[in-house]
Amino acid sequence: MTPSTPATMTVVEITEPGGPEVLRAATRPTPEIADHEVLIRVAASGVNAPDLKQRQGSYPPPKGATDLLGLEVAGTVAACGASVTGFDIGGAVCALTNGAGYAAYCAVPAGQCLPVPGGLSMVEAAALPETFFTVWNNVVMRAGLQPNESFLVHGGAGGIGSAAIQIAKALGATVFATAGSDEKCDVCRRLGADRAINYRTEDFVEVIRAEAPGGGVDVILDMVGGDYVERNIKALAADGRLVQIAFDRGPKVALNLMPIMMKRLTLTGSTLRPRTPEFKAEVARQLRERIWPLIEAGRIQPIIHATFPLAEAAEAHRLMETGGHTGKIVLEV
Repeated sequence: MTPSTPATMTVVEITEPGGPEVLRAATRPTPEIADHEVLIRVAASGVNAPDLKQRQGSYPPPKGATDLLGLEVAGTVAACGASVTGFDIGGAVCALTNGAGYAAYCAVPAGQCLPVPGGLSMVEAAALPETFFTVWNNVVMRAGLQPNESFLVHGGAGGIGSAAIQIAKALGATVFATAGSDEKCDVCRRLGADRAINYRTEDFVEVIRAEAPGGGVDVILDMVGGDYVERNIKALAADGRLVQIAFDRGPKVALNLMPIMMKRLTLTGSTLRPRTPEFKAEVARQLRERIWPLIEAGRIQPIIHATFPLAEAAEAHRLMETGGHTGKIVLEV
């Protein structure tokens, strides 16, 4: 720590597994940094679905990781470890954290830090890392989405969905997205979706079969799971790829393997938090090279639904649990 860094800091911690009411403000020591880490004075922290699941007790942090919530932050560099290069004290950065973003200071491996794109506020920058790392890793690195292919994302108006639509469109794909209201479908279209499907009034499988090139999409990004898995398989084109990153309707499904074999499908999935710092640094490098210029050019932008002070993290969680938001919810520190 530098002489100007306080010995203690304000955090939001989980008192016990449960509802939003278990979140409370507390004081903890300001973290010491390792040689490969950057200490960030946090200005804003994004709220994500894994935060809610960890608070509920269903998504424990990896062994050895902090118990504090918060997987993405934006702020200024307060200190750098001995082996860190490329960052200046006071420089504006955003970062994919290993937890502890709900705090005044956060220690992050330097490879997981990126400069705040020109023209963005700290709140906007804090909405980038978790969603953009997740989408890039799964849609591009795992599923290999190519120009002129077709892509479907479920929950297109949410944080992951809004990033996925914009990234897939920037890559030159035909983009389909599902959402739960006409208003959210309008958001998806404004973000670049070629076809937005209101899943409450339309069957996405029928729409894809009727409107996608060849009667199916090449890549699907899904957070629903459950009965959506079989429907996703029906909506995939030959050699299609289904990527699972969550399962709101449950992780266990019964599958007919015949269409997987006949259409030569690939079913895969991943979680980001347990991956190595080296892997996360490679995702960061690709994002800085391929996506950050598009953000600075205004072609891709984070969508902010609401902001809350850090001390009101419980209210931010309550809002997210309603499912009524579009884009990201951010805590201001």
